[in-house]
Amino acid sequence: MPENVTKKIEVNIIIISDSAGDTAFNNATAAAAQFPDAQINYRRYPFITDKKKLETTLKEIEDFKNIVIIYSLVKDEMQLPIIKFAREHKVQSVDILSPSVEAISQITGMRPTELAGAQHKLNAKYFDRISAMEFAVMYDDGKDPKGFLEADVVLLGVSRTSKTPLSLFLANKNLKVANLPLVPETHIPKEIYEIDPKKIIGLTNDPSVLNEIRRQRMISYGLNPDTTYSNMDSINQELEAAKKLYDKLGCYVVNVAHRSIEETAALILHHLGIED
Repeated sequence: MPENVTKKIEVNIIIISDSAGDTAFNNATAAAAQFPDAQINYRRYPFITDKKKLETTLKEIEDFKNIVIIYSLVKDEMQLPIIKFAREHKVQSVDILSPSVEAISQITGMRPTELAGAQHKLNAKYFDRISAMEFAVMYDDGKDPKGFLEADVVLLGVSRTSKTPLSLFLANKNLKVANLPLVPETHIPKEIYEIDPKKIIGLTNDPSVLNEIRRQRMISYGLNPDTTYSNMDSINQELEAAKKLYDKLGCYVVNVAHRSIEETAALILHHLGIED
């Protein structure tokens, strides 16, 4: 890295919610916008409705570096494990719901219902969006190939091309999204060749940008950044293999380098002929 380029500090914002997580996510992005020189990674964990799911989530994030947990959980029993986790791991945590709920409770003398997602109107569109969010979580990272056949959109891309955050963002637009990581020399599920190419979005990135993202990711895990994962020759080979697959499929391709999730999603929606 040139001496005159300042390395961005990476911050992993962990968003935990017992509903879709929009409130916590909007709060996080509004706050992060005040720090344009930081590299902000968002990791969303929606529908964390019981202690087992919460325990799994906390186990998954315990090795991340520089994390801020922003949570929106209505039940006290779900908040306590996060407070305990933050204290033990010396990380920052922000409860965005309780202060407002407690203030209203003090004024009214009433106790909150502790009903998750109570601010949403229970209409068909809302339930469609919840269903889409659950679909995105279920079929993230190619967990089950049958999801490709049921999806409205299928995202393909090498590691670190924003597949998961894009899946969740598009799910918030009521689209069922499945994604598949393209790993070198890994078999492509036959289902990919059976769906309408228009529904497939090929994600790519600039080699230099991908190299820096991957190096910083390894550093955030406390690992050696100079591995095959971040090697430029390997990255170029991965991107070339992905391009050949995209050409074979005849799918729409988006370069995510220097684009926000919102910008990339807007291109995808336009390609699909869907108004935002």
